[in-house]
Amino acid sequence: MSPKRLYRTFAVAEAITWTLLIAGMVLKYGFGVDIAVTIGGGIHGFVFLAYAVIAVVVGVNQRWNLGRIAFALLTAIVPYATVPFELWLVRRGHLEGDWRRVAGDHPADGSFPNRVLRLVLARPVVSIAVGVIGVAAAFTVLLMIGPTGGGAA
Repeated sequence: MSPKRLYRTFAVAEAITWTLLIAGMVLKYGFGVDIAVTIGGGIHGFVFLAYAVIAVVVGVNQRWNLGRIAFALLTAIVPYATVPFELWLVRRGHLEGDWRRVAGDHPADGSFPNRVLRLVLARPVVSIAVGVIGVAAAFTVLLMIGPTGGGAA
């Protein structure tokens, strides 16, 4: 899967899970179905964290500057903003190209993030497993801390 397709998949998934969260909130606060926000919010939270990881990995691969990577992360906070941002990236050519599995002549290729990227790309199955476990661990820790807003779920 190309960086462009992977990023698009997670940008759309993040937007879809916003719909689940919003629908859950409508069901909870409009109809008293408390479990709806737990389910929609849980799914959205997990996909939100996964999108953040993908945005950083794709951003490093595509040689985005720190501001563009940060903006990609910020778009996940605004409902549905990941999709127009992904379209903007495509129009500007910021998602073109394949995975950079070997170092080239570019000065950034020797940097720590780029060396880690090549290590991740060299072992995709292990990297995906570690990524899923890492997102699940972060998700679990955040659930243990408590729901957003500081109140009871």
